[in-house]
Amino acid sequence: MKESVSKFADSEVGPKVRDMDEAESMDPSVVESLFEQGLMGIEIPEEYGGAGMNFTAAIVGIEELARVDPSVSVLCDVHNTLVNTAILKWGSAAMKKKYLPKLATETVGSFCLSEPASGSDAFALKTRATKTDSGSYRISGSKMWITNAMESGIFIVFANLDPSKGYKGISAFIVEKADRGFSIAKKEKKLGIRASSTCVVNFDDVEVPAENLLGKEGEGYKYAIGLLNEGRIGIAAQMTGLALGAWENAAKYVWNDRKQFGQLVGSFQGMQHQLAQAYTEICAARAMVFNAARKKEAGEDFVMDAAMAKLFSSQVAGRVSGQAIEWMGGMGFVRDGIAEKMWRDSKIGAIYEGTSNIQLTTVAKLLQKEYTT
Repeated sequence: MKESVSKFADSEVGPKVRDMDEAESMDPSVVESLFEQGLMGIEIPEEYGGAGMNFTAAIVGIEELARVDPSVSVLCDVHNTLVNTAILKWGSAAMKKKYLPKLATETVGSFCLSEPASGSDAFALKTRATKTDSGSYRISGSKMWITNAMESGIFIVFANLDPSKGYKGISAFIVEKADRGFSIAKKEKKLGIRASSTCVVNFDDVEVPAENLLGKEGEGYKYAIGLLNEGRIGIAAQMTGLALGAWENAAKYVWNDRKQFGQLVGSFQGMQHQLAQAYTEICAARAMVFNAARKKEAGEDFVMDAAMAKLFSSQVAGRVSGQAIEWMGGMGFVRDGIAEKMWRDSKIGAIYEGTSNIQLTTVAKLLQKEYTT
């Protein structure tokens, strides 16, 4: 898996990275290739057109894509770890039969939870769902920071069906891009992962058939928590892949091309020590990521492991990608290569799918619970 995705990323994604970043849009041929390679249905069973592989395989794929372009990686990550997983876990037999073949072979998916006043406090969402006399649902409201929105045809939307119950009134629905009342209002211009579309989406009395309720009414908050815990392992893998890509790019340059005072910069002991320290941190972060994935696969409690992996890997990604620019000097600062892009891309790791402070809070609460007498 690692070798095949690495080869694909280098040959098919690599040549398009800079152009996609400058254009702030995903090349449709890259998305098409992701489907052709089976990378959009990694955990979807073969009977639905997927690869029938496991969660760890998805993590390997996400990391290898991020080594070349974190924007492509997050498109694949959200699609696999949030959208596909949600339908596999809680979708009805009819829902799986209808949507999983599309998600495995041709249609990108989005996860619509965040709102302008509902980010870290995810369950303060204002989007509402009402049940009609015919048994269908009508959804009204707006979502913000929605990854993959421009490319997606299928959206998992969280809305409160019974506000009197607070977050326990939240339910999850599948909405299609072609549904009347659905619209994309704004595409954000971002610091990093610019080829990945991040948009505001609006729901103006979008009517959703009863069969598009995901799971049970009022259990959407449970689904969101579970999915985000798993998704954090995916974002952690994106960050370790980014850190490794930034490190490799700079290491090759200082050990083969950049000379000062008559010798390669990478031959100076001070530079060698920095390279070694950075690589050690990357390996430590990767060990945390794959340990969290291992525990998830084994059915063990992995919540704290996922939080720590995401926290640490995002810190390492920011630190290493920043150092890589310095190691490369002026060539790291200009936009000819990927060095400055990787640094810009790294910042989002401390923000989405739970900020670093949220990860610290999660870890602290679990530790407090364990050590309080």
